[in-house]
Amino acid sequence: MRRTRKTGNGVRQRILRAILLAVAVTAFALGIPLGYTALELVQDFSTRDLSQSAQQIAARLDDQLANDRPLDLNEVRVAVPPDGRLVVTLPTGQISSGPELSERVMFVEVPIVHQGTVRLEEPVDPLRSQQAQVAGLVLLLVVLSVGIGTVVATVTARRLAEPLSHVADRAARLGAGDFRPDPNRHGVQELDRVAEALDTSAEALAHLIQRERDLVGDVSHQLRSRLTALQLRLEALAEHPDKETAGEAGAALEQADRLAAVLDEMLAAARAARSIGAELIDLRTELTSIAAEWRDPLRAEGRALRVRVPEGLMARATPARLREAIGVLLDNALRHGEGTVLLSARRDEGTVVVEVSDSGQGVPDELAGHIFERGVSGGGSTGVGLALARALVDADGGRLELSTARPATFAVFLPRPKAGDLYGVPWRSPGNPR
Repeated sequence: MRRTRKTGNGVRQRILRAILLAVAVTAFALGIPLGYTALELVQDFSTRDLSQSAQQIAARLDDQLANDRPLDLNEVRVAVPPDGRLVVTLPTGQISSGPELSERVMFVEVPIVHQGTVRLEEPVDPLRSQQAQVAGLVLLLVVLSVGIGTVVATVTARRLAEPLSHVADRAARLGAGDFRPDPNRHGVQELDRVAEALDTSAEALAHLIQRERDLVGDVSHQLRSRLTALQLRLEALAEHPDKETAGEAGAALEQADRLAAVLDEMLAAARAARSIGAELIDLRTELTSIAAEWRDPLRAEGRALRVRVPEGLMARATPARLREAIGVLLDNALRHGEGTVLLSARRDEGTVVVEVSDSGQGVPDELAGHIFERGVSGGGSTGVGLALARALVDADGGRLELSTARPATFAVFLPRPKAGDLYGVPWRSPGNPR
C-alpha cells in the first residue's frame, strides 16, 4: 500500500505542476502586456488632459492678442493644474504663472496663432503614483488569477489522482487475493476500461484458483485412495508364508509408504506456496474487529451478532483475505438467515476452525452439494460470494466447508501456527489481569 500511495502522490504532483505551470505562463503572458498597456494608457490620458488644457489656454490668449488686449494670465489660471506652471513665450518676452518646478516634469507646448507658444508643465510624481497604483492593481489581478488557478489545479489534480489511486489499490487487493468485482467507475473512459479489465482478471483468477483447488483435491483423493488400497494389499502379502514373497511385499510396502510421505510433503508445499502472504494473527482481535462492521446492518434487521473466541487463539492467515471471507459469510447470514448470528472460533486437530452460523431454515438439500459453485444461489443473488470466499480461504492454505446444512453453519479451517511462528510473540504474565 505504501508503494501505491507514492505512485498516487507522484501522479497528483505531476498533474498539479503541469496545471500550475500553464496557469503561471498564461498569467505572466497576459499580465506583462496588460501592465505595460495600462501604464501607457495612464500616461496618454495625463498627456491628453494636459494638451487639452494647453490648447484652451492658447486659444484664450490668442483672443486677447487679437483684440489688442494685454495678456492676463489670471483669466486662464483655471485651466492650469493646481500644482502646474504656465509659461507663455512671446516675441516681446516670457510670462509665467505658478511655482517653479523641479526637473521631473511633464510638459506640453502649444503654438499661439499670433506668434508665441504656451508651455504647460506638471509634476511627474502624481503620474508615477497613478501608474504605480495601476501596476499594483494588475499585479493583484495576476496574483489572484494564479491563486484561483492553484485552487482549481489542486482540486483537479486530486480528482484525477484519486481514481488512479483507487485503481492501483484495486490491483493491489487483487494481488492479495481479493477477487470481488469492484462496481466503482470514475467517468474516465481509460480508467473505466482498466477497472473492467481488473474485474475480468479477478473473475478469471477466482476460476483458476477454484479449478486448481478442485484438481489438487481430486488428485490427492484419488492418489490417497489408490495408495491406501495398495498398502493394504502389500501388508497382506507381507504376511505370506513364502519368505521371498513376503520380503518383496515388505520392500514394496516400504516404497509405497515413502510415496505416501512424498505426496504429503508435496501437498503441504503447495498449501505453503499458496499461503505465502499469510501471517500470524490473533483471531479474537481480528474477528471482533470484523464483527463490529456487521453489527449495525444486523441490528437494522432486528438481529444480533455474538462473538465467541477464546483469548490467545492464533492462526496463520492474510488479514485482508480473512476479513473478506468472513464478511461474505456474515453477509450470507444477513441475507438468507434468521435470528442471532454466531461468529465463533475453536481449536481442532492441527487447525483452527472459525464458524459462522445462524438460526434460519438452513441450506436446502438440493443446494447443499453445490453451494460453493459460481452462479448457485437460493435467494436470487449472483451466487458469486461463497465461491470467492472459498477461493480466498484456499489462497491462505485453508478450506471453507458447509459443516451443517440445518441450521446453516459454515466452517473456515485455518492452519495453526508452528512453534517457530510463535517466537517473539509477547505473552501476558499470569499476574496481569485479563
